Amino acid sequence: MDPAIHLLKRLVAIDSVNPSLVSGAAGETEVARALAEHMRDMGLTVHIQEVAPGRPNVVGVLDGRAPGRSLMFCGHIDTVGVAGMTRPFDPVERDGRVYGRGSQDMKSGVAAMVDAARIITASGGLDRGQLILACVVDEEHASIGAEALVTRWRADGAVVTEPTDLGIAVAHKGFEWVEVETEGVAAHGSRPRDGRDAIRLMGRVLTALDALDQELQSRTPHLLLGTASLHASLIHGGRELSSYPHRCHLQMERRTIPGEPPGSAAREVAIILERLAAADPAFEAVSRVVLARSSYEIAAEHPLVRAMQGAVISAPALTGMSFWTDASVLGDAGIPSLVYGPTGAGLHGVEEWVEVASVLACRDTLSRLARRWTSGD
Repeated sequence: MDPAIHLLKRLVAIDSVNPSLVSGAAGETEVARALAEHMRDMGLTVHIQEVAPGRPNVVGVLDGRAPGRSLMFCGHIDTVGVAGMTRPFDPVERDGRVYGRGSQDMKSGVAAMVDAARIITASGGLDRGQLILACVVDEEHASIGAEALVTRWRADGAVVTEPTDLGIAVAHKGFEWVEVETEGVAAHGSRPRDGRDAIRLMGRVLTALDALDQELQSRTPHLLLGTASLHASLIHGGRELSSYPHRCHLQMERRTIPGEPPGSAAREVAIILERLAAADPAFEAVSRVVLARSSYEIAAEHPLVRAMQGAVISAPALTGMSFWTDASVLGDAGIPSLVYGPTGAGLHGVEEWVEVASVLACRDTLSRLARRWTSGD
């Protein structure tokens, strides 16, 4: 069995469900320990960065024989939950695929980047520069791992090895999570003069959000990412059938594209609430931003992109990803980044898999890139 696939299966077999998503979940401790041990056995210098209790980043470093450019490979080691899966931690290989939670998202990318370093060390190491392997926690929730990483580590370029079907992704969307709460007045259902229906008030908000979404999607699309959008994610309110609901709570997500200013969703929602309050003095609502992550884009002409194009044998077209990645955190910290990873399916689904051949192709491309980039070619 190829060492990259052996490592992939070992990682999939370790439960690393994010405890911020699933209460009481295992977290990243065991998978971090396995990766630290593996990288030490390869001869890398390993650093442990405790981001939160029991949630460590693992950073492996391979130094060249002379000074040169640095390159970071970055991948997250947490996964989403496993509800509905029958054997989530049993890495079955079948028909050229490896199945299991995290196989595609993104333990395959982590295995590929770590094994790229093994190939380099086995063939004599780096002539110049430095290769940094960053295995970070919590990308599936709030990316506290990547945020902690950039407080201690810098690089001249980085590749986030999320799954891209072996395409070179130079852009991805961002997101903003916003909560809205409308306030009514609780009263007996038979006394309309005494009550105010918070759920019906939220209906006005939803109508305005629907119009905003249509307007966003009618704008000129980004060449690689399409348009911005929003959706209502979660809503609840009321206590029983015979009472006026005194509160209704909405959680929404706004997907952003490069060129939109930070805080777009917060401003848009505030304008909607102000307009509704002006039309009806009895309308009461508040909003707040829960979490915001910026979109990301690197210029197609950037030397890192050119170097990656030279390392990929098939020379794929540049692409963009609809989902958010830690490349945004790295980019905001001044580390030019792109996204490149294996092919698979079932992202966050009940049947997740990655194509074995794509993991090996990803590994080989990353090893070529590391040599080109650190040598200054």
